[in-house]
Amino acid sequence: MTTYKRVLSYVKPYRKHLSASVFFSILYALLNTVSVYMLSPLLSTLFQEKGALQLQSKTITHTIVDNPVGNWLSKIGTEITDSFKNYVFSGTEREILLKICFLILLAFFLKNIFGYLQAYFLAYVEQGMIRDLRNQSYIHLHKLPMSYFKNEKTGNLISRITNDVNVVQSSVSAVFLNMIREPLTILFFVGLAMSISWRLTLFSLLVLPPTIGIISWIGLILRKQSGLLQEKMGNITTLLHETITGVKIVKAFGMEDYENEKFKTQTQNYFKLVLKMARVRNTASPVTEFLSVVLGVAMIYYGGELVLVNKTLNASEFIVFLLAIFQMMPPIKELSSVNNRIQESSAAAERVFEILDTEPRIKNIESPVSVTKFKDMIEFLNVSFHYDDSEELVLDKVNLQVKKGKVLAIVGSSGAGKTTLADLLPRFFDPADGRILLDGIDIRTIRIEDLRKLMGIVTQETVLFNESARNNIAYGLDDCSEERLIAAAKAANAHNFILELPNGYNTIIGEKGTKLSGGQRQRISIARALLKNPPIMILDEATSSLDNESEVLVQEAIERLMHDRTTFVIAHRLSTIRNADRIIVLDRGKIVQDGKHEQLLSQVNGIYKKLYELQFRD
Repeated sequence: MTTYKRVLSYVKPYRKHLSASVFFSILYALLNTVSVYMLSPLLSTLFQEKGALQLQSKTITHTIVDNPVGNWLSKIGTEITDSFKNYVFSGTEREILLKICFLILLAFFLKNIFGYLQAYFLAYVEQGMIRDLRNQSYIHLHKLPMSYFKNEKTGNLISRITNDVNVVQSSVSAVFLNMIREPLTILFFVGLAMSISWRLTLFSLLVLPPTIGIISWIGLILRKQSGLLQEKMGNITTLLHETITGVKIVKAFGMEDYENEKFKTQTQNYFKLVLKMARVRNTASPVTEFLSVVLGVAMIYYGGELVLVNKTLNASEFIVFLLAIFQMMPPIKELSSVNNRIQESSAAAERVFEILDTEPRIKNIESPVSVTKFKDMIEFLNVSFHYDDSEELVLDKVNLQVKKGKVLAIVGSSGAGKTTLADLLPRFFDPADGRILLDGIDIRTIRIEDLRKLMGIVTQETVLFNESARNNIAYGLDDCSEERLIAAAKAANAHNFILELPNGYNTIIGEKGTKLSGGQRQRISIARALLKNPPIMILDEATSSLDNESEVLVQEAIERLMHDRTTFVIAHRLSTIRNADRIIVLDRGKIVQDGKHEQLLSQVNGIYKKLYELQFRD
């Protein structure tokens, strides 16, 4: 229940709407009972039961004297019913019938009005709570370090914030509708039944203990299976994400049938588990209904004796009693499913709270330093790093100094630690050992937002959004003038091809920029970095996958981007490497060579010369 209490804490901001829903639930339950009770005078009138009022009064008085269990209900019932019947049964038979019909119509009308209002206010609470939970989960994702996303499947995270949160939603109505309206409905109908015959009422309630026991047992099973079900849906979402993003490779290798079979296997596993849960969940309803029928048959026999043999109960009262008891069955059945729904939502909530409970390792200290300018130097002092799931060092005691305005090229074979070294600078990761200083200040003490504002990043895998070209270039800037935006696009060699798009700068470029070529996407990315105008740039393999024509245009844009900026360049083509103020060569996490292009090329047995001959020769 700890998880579920945490779910309910999200309801607090909506206390007013919840109170309104509860209030209308009470009125709904009351009017629901009144609408059934109104049948008693109607039936008495139609059956023309002489002395019905007097007989019932005597029965109630007898109940008060001999039966302490029903005293308080009987006293209240006596006062209300006597006053009501005195009013209804005054006048001619036609007047009495007209009064009863009007009151029945009014009772049902008000009941439905209150039912609508109760449902509306509860829906407001449900949807508001789910919105807040989903927003909080999404916001928290942005606080988590890059290492978290390396270990989690994208589809699984999407499933938690979409499917699992939707499952949690049903539990709100389970508590605030079924746990308030339904018990009140049952209580009012029990009161009505007790006012007619306390013996018959107590007899009818014998079915509850075995029913509750069965439902509790079913709920425990459902909670376990619900967690598995959400996990299976996460697997399906992951597979969908991988297939859609990699559809070009799937088609190129003719792997449609293979992927189809993989998807069918996942959906079949989900199908089997859903059926298993359905078998367990649906057991509660027929069991409750069968026990209710057993009770009803016994109750009809016992009540029939009171009417036909003992003559202590009117036929009209017995019929109303039966209606009251059977009106209790739907609420009881609803209550029987509450525990199941709470167990299912708790299992889903646990998956959502796993995200929220993951502490972001990369975060601001209690009183971070505010930095708005980069003035002098970046230093790496004995920096070592390894990923959480491995003890193998990716970087091993790296010492490095980069002066402001200089271009540092980082070269090395795949897996040497080039990208990791650059990722430490904006604090996508923190070093396992050592320190990184910005103008003599440890970057772990600098406010993260300030630190990242000083940096721009252009990567090989360009990240663009399904928005207009304008919004992608101006990403993160609220007050960007048209002149600045166009100037950045021109500097990135992007202005001309943007004007040729169907709607120019307002053209939606598709998810990840799929409507553009690789070179065009890269130039949009560079324009974005230019517009941000950061003093520090990180260029990671920015031209490695482009054709020659695109590479020339992108390279020109990159040279403009690097002008008067401190730049970290990872394994660029020869022209950029040649122009770098300094080149370091990484091998197994260590700097093994350091110098300018000509110096490193002159070292015959050096790694740089080998890489040059393999990768950088024109």
